[in-house]
This record gives sequence, C-alpha cells and structure tokens, in this order.
Amino acid sequence: MRGFVRTARRVRHILPLNEQMWAKFDLLRTLVRRDLEARYKGSILGNLWPLLNQLSQLLIYTYVFSVVLKVKLTLKSLPENNFTFGLWLFAGLLPWIAFTGGLMQSASSVVGQPNLVKKVVFPLALLPLVPILSTFIESYFGLIALIIFVAITSHTLHATLALLPLVWLTQLLLTAGLGYLAAGLTVFLRDIPQTLGLVLNIWMYLTPIIYPASAIPKEWRGWVFWLNPMTAIVEVYRDIVLVGEVKHWGEWGVASVISASMFCLGFTVYKRLRPAFADVL
Repeated sequence: MRGFVRTARRVRHILPLNEQMWAKFDLLRTLVRRDLEARYKGSILGNLWPLLNQLSQLLIYTYVFSVVLKVKLTLKSLPENNFTFGLWLFAGLLPWIAFTGGLMQSASSVVGQPNLVKKVVFPLALLPLVPILSTFIESYFGLIALIIFVAITSHTLHATLALLPLVWLTQLLLTAGLGYLAAGLTVFLRDIPQTLGLVLNIWMYLTPIIYPASAIPKEWRGWVFWLNPMTAIVEVYRDIVLVGEVKHWGEWGVASVISASMFCLGFTVYKRLRPAFADVL
C-alpha cells in the first residue's frame, strides 16, 4: 500500500491538474488508506488476508479442475502440469475478484455513509471510488505472487508486463462506471446490491475464467469476446503475464471503448441523482 502512495505522489508532479483536483485526489488517497487499514484492523496477518483468500480460491479451483476433472492446459513457455493450470486460473481470477469485490462494495458506498452525504462540502463523487480502489490494491498482492510464480516456472519475466497499467485502466473504468451506476441507484432502490450479486454470479460463468475460451462454441465465441469486456480483460491479463504476447488487441480495444462509455454513463447518472441523496437518506 505504501508503494501505491509513493507512486501517487510521483504522478502528482506529472499530471496538469489544478489545486482543487489535487485536493480531491489527496482526500481520495486518504480515504482509501483508511479503508484498507480498517478492513483488517486488529488482525495478526493484516493485509496478507486478501492474498490468502485469493490463494485459497486458487487451490480449490486447481484441485477441482486439474485433479478431479483432470483438465489439461498447454501454454507457451510453461510446462504442461497441474501447476500451470493453476497459474492460468489465478491469472483469470485476479481481475475478476478485484472487479466483483469493488463493484459489490461500491453499490452500498453511499447508503453506508449518510453522515458524509449530508455534509455540503464533501465531494460525494469519491465515495464509490474508495472500495473500488481498495479492492484493486488488495489484488495487487496476488498479482505480485502470480508474477513470481510464473518467473520461477518459466525462468523469465515477460516484457509485456509493462502493459499492465493499460489493462488496469480498462478494468478500473469499467468497475468505476458500474460502481457509480449501482451506488446512485441503490439510494432509491435498496434491492440493487442483491440483484447485482445475482447478475455477477451469472456473469462469471459467461466469462472464460474457470474454463478456456476455446471451450465456447464457435458461433457464440465472438459474442462473448466482443460484448463482454471482462472476457477481453481476463484474456489480456493471461496474455501479458503468462504468454508474453498480446493475442487479443482488437477485443481489448473494444473492451476499452465499452469501459470508457460505461464510466461516462455511470458517472452522469450518479451526478444527476446526487442532489437527491441527502433527502432520501
């Protein structure tokens, strides 16, 4: 987490933003840090818990699909064994866990902070971003572990890792856009978080996370890649970290456009609903 703080401070000297924008940026950074500290306050392992949770899911899925169902997977530069399938699975789970975790928590970010909502001077646009960024930072620990495992197994670090910030941007735009939309609507429709949980369960199985994209029937594969931005994000993660070459440039580009459009839509809806938040809460 401290590494992210130092990076944020360096970025401050690069981006041409006014003092008001930087004040909001500093407030957002403070809120994210407090959120991360509060999540595991008093626990012995602290911020290692997200990594342990991610690794436990990795072990469970690897056992079920590699040992029980005996699913085999061949990847360039990696040996064909159960551990390779586990790395492939983990690379898909990481962006999905960050996406769903941040989105689910952002849906209740406004209704969970009525005191802040009723403060005239508080920038309400920051509330949905706090859980999204906190969950994203937590997934960073799992990503570091994945890169280390891949480096040990393949004896190399792929140059494509330099593209990770770009796929992060696509992922964050999509999560933030849906987060703004869910957070704004939840103030008026309290069933949104429960509905969102159901939709995300279905969405996961429509995304090739626990099964390879090649298993999707050819007549449906194009729809899954071009209309589901999380499919492109998951596959590009695997391309960048595991394979060392991006095979889905077109799908990534479309996913970026969809994510940017969703961010604009979500933020616009949130901004229009924002004046009524205090009255409802």
